[in-house]
Amino acid sequence: VQLVESGGGSVQPGGSLRLSCAASGFTFSSYLMTWYRQAPGKERELVASITSGGGTLNYADFVKGRFTISRDNAKNTVYLQMNSLKPEDTAVYYCARRFGLKVDYWGKGTLVTVSS
Repeated sequence: VQLVESGGGSVQPGGSLRLSCAASGFTFSSYLMTWYRQAPGKERELVASITSGGGTLNYADFVKGRFTISRDNAKNTVYLQMNSLKPEDTAVYYCARRFGLKVDYWGKGTLVTVSS
């Protein structure tokens, strides 16, 4: 199983970024996928999740209305569109596969920095 994130970078407050996570080594369309983030000095936290078919999306309150999770099962890729970014969104963002109630595989993460 491999999960490879991309799309991170530096952006000014109010800007946008789109993260991608390319999955391989498993039947991508069978799994719920998630995005987590970890800010410096803080614990890792769930940002958003999407069910295997993409029919159910869930978001943390702190990103509702600003971030959108989506997936393309034909491309084995999950995305996180991040709009109206704030300095407090600065973190390493991780893609993760969920098996049952637990995450069983993590990507290595991509850094997002929001600063003026």
